[in-house]
Amino acid sequence: MRGSPGGRGRRAAALVRSGSRILLLPPLPGSGLRSIVRRAPRFAAPPPGPARSSCAPYPTMRLSSRGRGCCAAGGRERGPPPPPPRSPFVHKLRPSALQKAKIAFMTLTLFPIRLFFAAFMMLLAWPFAFIASMGSAERELERPLSWWRKVVDFLLKAIMRTMWFAGGFHWINVKGRQALPAEAAILTLAPHSSYFDAIPVTMTMASIVMKAESKDIPVWGTLIKYIRPVFVSRSDQDSRRKTVEEIKRRAQSDGKWPQIMIFPEGTCTNRSCLITFKPGAFIPGVPVQPVVLRYPNKLDTITWTWQGPGALEILWLTLCQFHNFVEIEFLPVYIPSEEEKKNPSLYANNVRSVMAEALGVSVTDYTFEDCQLALAEGQLRLPSNTCLLEFAKLVRSLGLKPEKLEKDLDRYSESAKKKKEKRVSLKEFAAYLEVPISDTLENMFALFVENEDGVIDLREYVTALSVVCRPSKTLETIQLAFKMYESQNGTIIENNLACILKTALGVSDLNVTDLFKAIDAEEKGKITYDDFYRYTEMYPDFAEEYLYHDQMEVENCLKTSLPAPNGFCTDFSPENADDKKNPLQKKLN
Repeated sequence: MRGSPGGRGRRAAALVRSGSRILLLPPLPGSGLRSIVRRAPRFAAPPPGPARSSCAPYPTMRLSSRGRGCCAAGGRERGPPPPPPRSPFVHKLRPSALQKAKIAFMTLTLFPIRLFFAAFMMLLAWPFAFIASMGSAERELERPLSWWRKVVDFLLKAIMRTMWFAGGFHWINVKGRQALPAEAAILTLAPHSSYFDAIPVTMTMASIVMKAESKDIPVWGTLIKYIRPVFVSRSDQDSRRKTVEEIKRRAQSDGKWPQIMIFPEGTCTNRSCLITFKPGAFIPGVPVQPVVLRYPNKLDTITWTWQGPGALEILWLTLCQFHNFVEIEFLPVYIPSEEEKKNPSLYANNVRSVMAEALGVSVTDYTFEDCQLALAEGQLRLPSNTCLLEFAKLVRSLGLKPEKLEKDLDRYSESAKKKKEKRVSLKEFAAYLEVPISDTLENMFALFVENEDGVIDLREYVTALSVVCRPSKTLETIQLAFKMYESQNGTIIENNLACILKTALGVSDLNVTDLFKAIDAEEKGKITYDDFYRYTEMYPDFAEEYLYHDQMEVENCLKTSLPAPNGFCTDFSPENADDKKNPLQKKLN
């Protein structure tokens, strides 16, 4: 993809003409929620102006005339809704009976041999990496490799290739040509789906961006230090900025430094689509070479996502496969335009579109933060068809940061409580948020519209915002909602509880009659928050019994905290990098 600006324009035009793949987010079952059509980002910056965000105002399709809100009570009868899109953070492994038999046989025969041999090869690589890393001064690293380092490089590549061979990766299909460091200092790899994505790293001995804590891991830390990574420190608040500066310095060294491999998704997915690329790799504004990874295996034992088999299970199942296929394709170097150099998010989106086209998959604006929201611990977990992921995405697109809004939730709730059941229009909603009316704001507003009158209940918005701001603090959100819905004597009725829980889960239909009766033991027809809290203390699994049986499957694997992205390439994008793509910088205050 190198060439003149005209060549880049023809390339962009060709991609646009060919038609970008579309990810259609269907409405929630039983509701008339507008579907949101996600298109691959265009190859041009959005028009300037406060009323439009470069995150894209997406077109909407109205599916019915009633019941469009998250808490819609129903609507006219219609056919079954389309199936929800496959979540990029979920991987369900369903081996057949024959495959299970093969796994059992391999577990008793080949698995222990492979595991021992792979561990032995890693230990064998350690002394070479240790010796080569001793006393490596920075000025020495920028010089051409000496003959003995070339020998060490060759030996380590051979040892690592043997290790992968022992693990069943007998043939690694490589397509395209890897660019020279002077042509493209940064290699962007996607989709990131497993720790097996380390295969191209060991084949090229390219540098990567790693957490600083990784260098202290026995054996592995020594191997990491050998490839001269860029370390990001969690304890240093200025570390991300320094990381970007270091990458920019290396990228502008005319090929003196090794290439840097970066996984711009920032976390592992199931390869069903490409999620939002973090802009960190694109901030330097230098040419990058996109690299796509494929694992065309009948049984996908490679994928390691947040919901699915764990790391050790993936290792066991993969080593129990007689052969594991992997394809690495080096795409042509992508040279950014002047506009893309000034806008890292636009640059990232355009590179993602090129890679999605090569992979034949969709793109979606979901991010790692959406993964954290969907899989956060708490007594109420979000179902797979929740509209709160879409809501959270729109909040960020408006330039509002949920992590900074949490401290003002009480003030928002007080304002919503004063309005009680008085609903607000789009214009009033914009004034409430103190942002101009835009397509993004209209999409957010549409999530809460219930009837044709085009107005919403602010209490629903505040409840949804509370979930997004503190997804693991379920009871605090419920208590906040109770304060907004309660009468003068501090009680709510069944209909109020239904609206609170439907909004907190982001679903359109939820039967809470049995739950309400269980809490209202004295059959008063109303309950207080204290009644609700006492019941949850006595029956902490109430949600599984009363709410989840017809809304979602509660997976045991979700009972894991989410301290950081899974994957070995940490995100280093500065916190304000995404703000550049959003002209709406007005914050709630």
